[in-house]
Amino acid sequence: MPNICIIGLGNPGTKYNGTRHNIGKDWVKIIAANTNLDLQVKKKIESTVGLSDDEKILWGYPNQYVNESGNSIKKILKTKNFSLEQIIIIHDDLDLPLGSLKLKIGGGHGGHNGLKSIISHAGKSFTRLRVGIGHPGNKVDVTNWVLGKFKPSEKDLIIESFYKFNHVIELLSNKDIHAAQLKLHTE
Repeated sequence: MPNICIIGLGNPGTKYNGTRHNIGKDWVKIIAANTNLDLQVKKKIESTVGLSDDEKILWGYPNQYVNESGNSIKKILKTKNFSLEQIIIIHDDLDLPLGSLKLKIGGGHGGHNGLKSIISHAGKSFTRLRVGIGHPGNKVDVTNWVLGKFKPSEKDLIIESFYKFNHVIELLSNKDIHAAQLKLHTE
């Protein structure tokens, strides 16, 4: 059985690929492409998942909208026999500067509807990898902002943060969250 399950949040459909809200799902897809991870649609858990070569990580993403992610997470927990503490959710975060990463265990939803859904369906003791997408500056612009694609000038910072994430995957797979936090938060 895998040590952990890393789930990237994102909306279904190609029109959302590359949007700020899909950063978690997009990162899982990049990992899959770079490591020959065989992602398969699993209707029973309403998710697309694949097991890493070393069998330490179940990677995946829900097959429904971000705001309904909790249902998939609940099914993954039940069907795959994970505890909530073994789940790591990668998601966009408006409150962090573009490209910054924060690894956090537990907490509230901070206004993120995907996290709100997960907390209401499964609880809040999961780990979150918060990926900073910046804030549009005005609350009325938030929906268009999160559903918008990264500007060319922003992509380098996002690629850089993806590489930082890549450097802590081994620590995460060994359940060494604190060492991963130290590495991410001090670079």
